[in-house]
Amino acid sequence: MLTQIQFMGNLNNLHTDKILKAFQRAGWVFKSQKGSHVKLAKEGATVILPVHKGKPIKEAVLLHEIKKAGLTVEEFIRLYKD
Repeated sequence: MLTQIQFMGNLNNLHTDKILKAFQRAGWVFKSQKGSHVKLAKEGATVILPVHKGKPIKEAVLLHEIKKAGLTVEEFIRLYKD
């Protein structure tokens, strides 16, 4: 089994639209958007993703939001690729 450290390289340069879809596949729903920040909600919890046109989400930010969402990196990658 690969660790999260070994998966880190896979979180670089991911498309923001596919990232949002991956979270939605995990049950997160669009709540609101303020500027370039999209707020997703699930069971009272909130995840905020910066969606800047033409720029990928930074790896550390994405990893933090994945953990906040209660997902493992492996689960997120699987949802992203579906």
